Amino acid sequence: MFNRNNLPSMPNPFGGRSDGSPRPPARDGYARPGQQDTRMGGGYPEPPAYRDSPPRMSAQPQHPPGGDGRGLQLRPVRSPGGNQFAMANWAAVSPQNFRPSRDGSDLYVMINNNFVLTARPHDGCPQGEIGLTDAQRTWIGVTIGPQEIVQVQPYDPFRAGEQTLGSIDAEVGFATNKKTTDVPYDQDELAKQFTRNFENQVLAPGQVLLMDFKNVPLRCTIRTIKRVDLSMEKAEVSSAPTTSDPRARGILIPQTTVDWFKDNRTDIKLKASNRRPAANSIIQPDFKFQDMGIGGLDNEFSAIFRRAFASRIFPPGLVDKLGIQHVRGILLYGPPGTGKTLIARQIGKMLNAREPKIINGPEVLNKYVGQSEENVRKLFADAEKEYKEKGDESGLHIIIFDELDAVCKQRGSGAGGGTGVGDSVVNQLLSKLDGVDQLNNILLIGMTNRMDMIDEALLRPGRLEVKVEISLPDEHGRQQILSIHTNKMRTSGVMDRDVDLAELARLTKNFSGAEISGLVKAASSFAFSRHVKVGTMAGIKDDVENLKVNRQDFFNALDEVKPLFGVAEEELSSRIRGGIIHYSPLIDNILAEGQLCVTKIKQPVSENSNPLHSAILFGPRSSGKTALAAKIAIDSEFPFVKLLTAEDMVGFGDMQKVAHIDKIFRDAYKSPLSIVVIDSIELLVDWNPIGPRFSNPVLAALKVLIHKQPPKNRRLLILATTSKRTELQQLDIFEDFDDEIAVPNVNTQQELAHVLQSSGAFSEQDQQRTMYEIARYMADNRRTDVGVGIKKVLDSIEIARKDPDVAGSDDSQWNGLSYKARMQETAGFMKAQEVEKVVEAKV
Repeated sequence: MFNRNNLPSMPNPFGGRSDGSPRPPARDGYARPGQQDTRMGGGYPEPPAYRDSPPRMSAQPQHPPGGDGRGLQLRPVRSPGGNQFAMANWAAVSPQNFRPSRDGSDLYVMINNNFVLTARPHDGCPQGEIGLTDAQRTWIGVTIGPQEIVQVQPYDPFRAGEQTLGSIDAEVGFATNKKTTDVPYDQDELAKQFTRNFENQVLAPGQVLLMDFKNVPLRCTIRTIKRVDLSMEKAEVSSAPTTSDPRARGILIPQTTVDWFKDNRTDIKLKASNRRPAANSIIQPDFKFQDMGIGGLDNEFSAIFRRAFASRIFPPGLVDKLGIQHVRGILLYGPPGTGKTLIARQIGKMLNAREPKIINGPEVLNKYVGQSEENVRKLFADAEKEYKEKGDESGLHIIIFDELDAVCKQRGSGAGGGTGVGDSVVNQLLSKLDGVDQLNNILLIGMTNRMDMIDEALLRPGRLEVKVEISLPDEHGRQQILSIHTNKMRTSGVMDRDVDLAELARLTKNFSGAEISGLVKAASSFAFSRHVKVGTMAGIKDDVENLKVNRQDFFNALDEVKPLFGVAEEELSSRIRGGIIHYSPLIDNILAEGQLCVTKIKQPVSENSNPLHSAILFGPRSSGKTALAAKIAIDSEFPFVKLLTAEDMVGFGDMQKVAHIDKIFRDAYKSPLSIVVIDSIELLVDWNPIGPRFSNPVLAALKVLIHKQPPKNRRLLILATTSKRTELQQLDIFEDFDDEIAVPNVNTQQELAHVLQSSGAFSEQDQQRTMYEIARYMADNRRTDVGVGIKKVLDSIEIARKDPDVAGSDDSQWNGLSYKARMQETAGFMKAQEVEKVVEAKV
């Protein structure tokens, strides 16, 4: 904030008296703000914020303040003022067009009603021309030619109400491509020289100025400005927000703060001051991640900036007081397709530093002895050389290491084909990151999908100490990514209005950024297919100009593109083909208890609640345990649901089974809400009653994973099924589950009748006849319970439904064989000879 009371001894920024006394009238007779214009016979009222303004220009022809007149039509030419005008940012005008002021005060002109420059009359500039430097012509966007004409008119920034500049962000570099010096430039000295050179000039974002600093020509580009309303009658100053709008302007005064940033096109070095951070700051002030094509990673980038970059933008003196060193390594890990490599490709856009070195892990390895280690040393050679020469004033060297797990596996694991080259590469990398000769000007960014494979020594503090998980995006992140990938569709008008990105974000649970990109491509392909002529692969309809990607295209794409870490809907749905038949109140109780388990995970009561819960469904074979578990999992609407069965591991050895089970659980940890359904757990452990025999490694792995807590902000529900409760109790795994849910058979005749009715395979008369025969059989055998698994009943009904002698027949067409088949398949618990007796009695 500016405070007038803090500047008692400073000269008036606009050339007036520092004690606030009125300035004398101008010798040329032109009125200053607040004075009467004696020559013109009138005057303008004094602007309150500019009581001590410099003399108004003495230029002909006169126009209202602010440059509202049409002005003159002048032809731009090369500036005749040479280096003096170029370094002072002056435009040269003809004395015949603009009469010089008698006191030598500068003129202000507005070009093309937008660009304001300070001008000086020059005898070498003919009438009808205006001399502009290369930098001025580039900024204004004009060229030199006989047909080029610009509008030029006098301009009074003080009467136009132009505000002063509170602060400027400017980019500085050498004006020539030739490297001038390696000595760092003090940014405070640069700021003083800048304000001294261009004091009282009107500056705007995007403007390029040349400045002579210690006989070295520098190019300065205005990035952003912050204007303030400086009132001499008020002690405080009201400020406007920082802007990069090229239409915004402000007047430079000695109190304006100038913050410098390095021009990446040159090798200029800027020295930090104790007041401000180094202008070699690696983060550009105006970058946006969405402009880089990266969405859904706001929290991750905040963590990266806080840990790795924050200390590098603060003054070195403050960092020295803390006694800390900069972070030298970051590890980005997470599932494939979440944006780790995309960050590597776009990292240069967010850094105000030299171009990062990007290397893929497999490229390091070489068949020649010692060459792999040499490749690692080459990555750090430039940083070592510069650090020896300049020390802490050295610029930041960034090394991006993709697929880090390819060369940095655990030492002693045999990586590298048994030659030991893998261990040597790891040792070489460790010594460069945190060896005897430590470098403080490097930042290694490693990326991997398998952090568990990387050597632990590489992950300790001082090396890759910042570990950031680039996980699957949440709903807000998915909407950002969809907005990025559909931006061109929306701006070009080829996306239909019925497409709702918020709706698509809700439907794309567990989609990675790469999979969302694939979804947009698939939707586009469906839109293309509507404009292809029938019967041809290359013919295009005439209405292709009306191509639109609509909502239905995205819904068709959702059926085609499935996330890698998603819900195994097809596999789960195959376990409940006929749906859930509520033949007993116990079925409702089981589903309610399963829903309670889901609620415990989905909506934790408190932050200290357990993020892990497990339940096992046990009961006789074919009682529908897997179907009920699949129903609970699908109804949960969790983004990740995986079915773990013995079918997926046929032919696997014990260690292969353990690795497969571990991978499924690790995939589950990557989603915020996950369910793992373990079907027939006794088959996974190879239980065999002869012996008995089981797989101890698989059993041990399951026991560990059932109790293993998921990572932070991850919640996991485990549902298991078994028909060997007693055996699992002997294996000491049954009691490891938090909940035990019993699943019964179809026990009563009423339950069986409900199943027959729900199946739709029986007419009411057939159902009564069937149940009558079953009741007779049960009475003759003194049985009270049916005791049949629901799966067996449904399979029997399905076979009876497909019997050609029964399908479509009525009572008069029934014969003994068809009736026997119907009874035998429906009442699967009967023995064949007993069914035969019933059939014979009926016939």
